[in-house]
Amino acid sequence: MEKDKSLEGTLQKFKDCIPLFDVLADEHRQTIIMILAKEKEGLNVNLIAEKMILSRPAVSHHLKVLKQVRIIDVRKEGTENIYYLTLKPAIEKIKHFLSSIENTCGL
Repeated sequence: MEKDKSLEGTLQKFKDCIPLFDVLADEHRQTIIMILAKEKEGLNVNLIAEKMILSRPAVSHHLKVLKQVRIIDVRKEGTENIYYLTLKPAIEKIKHFLSSIENTCGL
């Protein structure tokens, strides 16, 4: 019975990670993450768009999606929005999922 409960918990953690996995599967979002990883202070949407083949509105859309799963965040500097990485919440979610798999499967 306890193993069933543990398996249910693991499956729920997996379901909780699916939106994150979906977001990370997109090549353009991966590129944005890599661009922001090189810029510790963050960048505005125009500077990100200059480094990509996407239009500014397309980059804005991808930034919105990345923000929804808490991979990036934004701060105001004057009139500009500066986007920067905040991977910790996403990494923690994946760590909890992986830890749950290890515990459930006895790895």
